Amino acid sequence: QGPVVESGGGLAQPGGSLRLSCAASGDIFRIDYMGWYRQAPGKQRETVAVIENNGRTIYLDSVKGRFSILRDNDKNTGHLQMNNLVPDDTAVYYCNVGIIQYARAPIIDAWGQGTQVTVSS
Repeated sequence: QGPVVESGGGLAQPGGSLRLSCAASGDIFRIDYMGWYRQAPGKQRETVAVIENNGRTIYLDSVKGRFSILRDNDKNTGHLQMNNLVPDDTAVYYCNVGIIQYARAPIIDAWGQGTQVTVSS
């Protein structure tokens, strides 16, 4: 198990909701950025949502208004709330975290192993 672990994937019906969680562990001074990416079979990995250190968020156009990215800096965790799911949201979802281990340390770009999300009736 690496420093970043995702959870919360599973099967949902079209129109349903899932909440993915991401937890970073180990020597962490602070988290710089946190993002969610997904990769569907036969497709390239794409950026779903990112939340920067200043709270600025970026979303993939197709998930705007349906997905929300959140982070808890005190717990080094984050979530991706996914509502009104559609079959095209089916993919493996990965959490990406920029970890800073001590003051003025370089950012360590860490990835989780992914969690499967399947949207199907």
